[in-house]
Order: sequence, then C-alpha cells, then structure tokens
Amino acid sequence: MTTPEAEQPRPEERLEQAVRAAEQALIEFEIAVETFRVEVENFSRLHHQKLGPMYARLDELDAQIAEAKAARTGDPEDVRKAEEARGRVLPMPGVEELFHGWMDENGLFPEAAAMLTDQSVRPPERVRPSEEARKLYRELARKAHPDLAQEDDERARRDEFIARVNAAYARGDEALLRELAEEWAAGPAPAERRPTPSEELYVRLEWLAERKELLTMIARDLEESAIGSMLRMAPDDPDTLLNEIADKLLAEVSGKEAELAQLVG
Repeated sequence: MTTPEAEQPRPEERLEQAVRAAEQALIEFEIAVETFRVEVENFSRLHHQKLGPMYARLDELDAQIAEAKAARTGDPEDVRKAEEARGRVLPMPGVEELFHGWMDENGLFPEAAAMLTDQSVRPPERVRPSEEARKLYRELARKAHPDLAQEDDERARRDEFIARVNAAYARGDEALLRELAEEWAAGPAPAERRPTPSEELYVRLEWLAERKELLTMIARDLEESAIGSMLRMAPDDPDTLLNEIADKLLAEVSGKEAELAQLVG
C-alpha cells in the first residue's frame, strides 16, 4: 500500500515542471513582444512616409510666420523666435528624399517606371503582417524556439532558423513562412530532455527571470514610445488612424497658410 507521501512528486520533478512552465510562458511573452515590435516598426515607417512631408510643411510655415512677424515688428524677441523656428526646419532633402519612392540621382525607381508604363506595381506594404503570417510565425516560434534546446548544437540550429523566421515575419512573407514550417517539420527531431541536476534547474529559472525582466523593459519602451502609443490607440485599424492624423495635419497646414497669407498680404 502506498502512502500519500509516496504519491507526491519529488522536489526535483516539481522544479522541472516549474522550469518548463516558465520556459513556455517566456516564449509566449517573446512572441507577443516581437509581434508588437514589428507592428511598431512598420507603423513608424508608414507614419514617416505618409506624414513626414506634412510635418516638414508645418515646420516651414511656422518659420515663415515667425519671420513675417519679426519683419513687421522688428522686436528683438520676435527676431529670436523667428531664428529658433527657422532652426527647427530640416535641411533641404536630397533627390531621393524629395521624391521618396519615385526617383534618386540615377533616375526613376522601378515602381515609378511601372506606373508610367501602366505595368503592374508592387502593392503598398501593410502596417502589419497578415493574420495568416502571424499564425504561422507563432506556431514556428513555439516549436523551434532556442530556449527549448539543451545542447549547444541544437540551440545554434534553432537560433539560425528562428532568425530566418523573424526576417520572413517582419516582411509579412506568408509563402516563405510556409516553406520554413515545412523545413522544420522535415528536420531533425529535437533531442529528448535529459534529467538535469537541481542546481542547473535553479540557474535556469534565474536566467528565465532575468530574460523576462529584459523583455518587460523592451515592451514598456515600445508601448511608451510615440509610435507605440499611437498604435495602441487603434490596434485593429492603424491605417485609419494614419488617415485621421493626415486629415488633422492637412487642416493645420491650411490654417497656417491662411495665417501667413494675412501677414504678408
């Protein structure tokens, strides 16, 4: 007859279970942080491409308004403010920046040439990868995450593979993600976990705790950044948010242009 004490798992078994649970929780957290990081980077790029010229126009109008006021009043304080406003205006952009997405000093970009010749054009990049790409990414990250490896060779293999998965996900490349899923399924099976001493399990738990703390800091920085804060305002429809901001900036540009016209008219 077994006693209740005999049925209880050994301390090492409970520790192993805790380590495995912590590993899975950390992987899920890393997936969430990486997903948000990609969305923030993509949103930041589109924000710059779409709204950058409007912000530049507003800075230029502010400088012109301040200069017109200084010219009218001659007040030293107005002159100082005009100089500060002019100093905030970005330098004249180069050809590639001025015609972003169209041409550089060597001529038209392929996409612009395609538009002029009625050829098919590459569709605009999405703010975020598609739902299918997100699903594929999560599945691959859970299966192939380096933290699931115990041997150095297996960890290195997983590191290299996950780097390719991250790159494909950042581009929203569903086809490549599917190919990577097939590659992983056909690859060598992960080695069975070997029993680890209690000391190593404690070290492992400490490393997982430190890694979680680092990821928490990264996630907080992303969420508190200007772009991250905007993205969290409309997580399900960031494209509409960009359009709303653009409309507000256009209205602000119109108002400042009217103000400038009154000053110099």
